[in-house]
Amino acid sequence: MPAQHEIIVKGLTLGFFDALSNDVGIDLGTANTLVYVRKQGIVLNEPSVVAIEKSSGRILAIGSAAKEMTGRTPGGIEAIRPLKDGVIADFEMSERLIGDFIRRVVRHKYLMKPRVVVSVPSGITEVEKRAVRDSAENAGAREVYLVAEPMAAAIGVGLAVDQPTGIMIIDIGGGTSEIAVIALNGIVHDTSIRVAGDEFNEAIINYLKKNYNLLIGELTAEDIKIRIGSAFPMDKEISMEVKGRDLVAGVPKNLKISSVQVREALAETLDTVVEAVRQALEKTPPELASDILERGIILTGGGALLRGLDKRLRQETNLPVNVAEDPLSCVAMGTGKVLENLSQYSKVLENSRRDR
Repeated sequence: MPAQHEIIVKGLTLGFFDALSNDVGIDLGTANTLVYVRKQGIVLNEPSVVAIEKSSGRILAIGSAAKEMTGRTPGGIEAIRPLKDGVIADFEMSERLIGDFIRRVVRHKYLMKPRVVVSVPSGITEVEKRAVRDSAENAGAREVYLVAEPMAAAIGVGLAVDQPTGIMIIDIGGGTSEIAVIALNGIVHDTSIRVAGDEFNEAIINYLKKNYNLLIGELTAEDIKIRIGSAFPMDKEISMEVKGRDLVAGVPKNLKISSVQVREALAETLDTVVEAVRQALEKTPPELASDILERGIILTGGGALLRGLDKRLRQETNLPVNVAEDPLSCVAMGTGKVLENLSQYSKVLENSRRDR
């Protein structure tokens, strides 16, 4: 009888501490970071930007407040994006960024450190994985698990990744485009290219500089992409006014540009994404290719919101292409579902606890 009582007490104790642990799933993106808290859903969506004072290294702002400073800071302040191409470029700033976001969402932080599931690009190196793990641990994580972004996206969309049926996911984020074929809890084939939303913005900046001697900032380029950017001819083309600096006269200048011009600006980067999709399809085993022909391709990530991208891919591949219901949150939702069912999804996870 005492032994049985002890088991019950232990069970209650574990349940009590489990309730105190606010485990989190993190979609650590180049452009934005989303945080999912167990039993609460996505509670944070902030730009992955840190503003620092150059002289002292003191952090002035993190997230939205820091992004607003991009391109507008005086000489003594710098707005840094610590993640580049989907991986950590500045270790210290990434750690501060992750730590700040975890502190914002985790309650009972002194009682039980959270377990953290972090999504990472499928083409990430072991060194880059270690950087992500160390950043999360130093930011206060009790245990860190990594999950590949396309796998997290597929789980977030609600697809059964444990089935033998092939699934093709294209996740276009800020720094990387991930193209993966998934079956039986694994990635059968993946292509990870470092051409995505950031390169789309850069292409618009270069196009206006080269053709109209107009210099615009990163935030303006992103605004153009969102408002009139497209990957396929539109039924009704649209236009907008753009403000920038005339490179010849050196004074502020207004320019009206159309969606046709923006599509021309994006042509080369979009071609790179399309070519990567083609190559991924060529390397897909025939049995899984027939599943994809039947079920189609799922588009996720912020890049999936580019007008007509699904039509462009449909035209290039002759396959059905569907945009996920909420493409921006798919990866974060996937990390959350993994967090809620760690035992069920253990095969898709990599426990990245440091070897001791």
